[in-house]
Amino acid sequence: MKILDKPLSNLQIELLQLYSQDVSDEDLIAIKRMLARYFADKASDEMDKLWTEKGWTNETMDNWLEDKEGL
Repeated sequence: MKILDKPLSNLQIELLQLYSQDVSDEDLIAIKRMLARYFADKASDEMDKLWTEKGWTNETMDNWLEDKEGL
């Protein structure tokens, strides 16, 4: 299936509607930063959840780093 055969997602539609407006380069940069921050925060929240679920600690990370250095 080619990419063009897929329907647009709700996010793509919203962005297309936004970009049909004439936004300044400054606004475009700000929007990109907001999107990047949103997805970074979301990934961080998921990692926090995973750490809690797995019971990982800073000591766990230190152990991983020590194991990695031995490779």
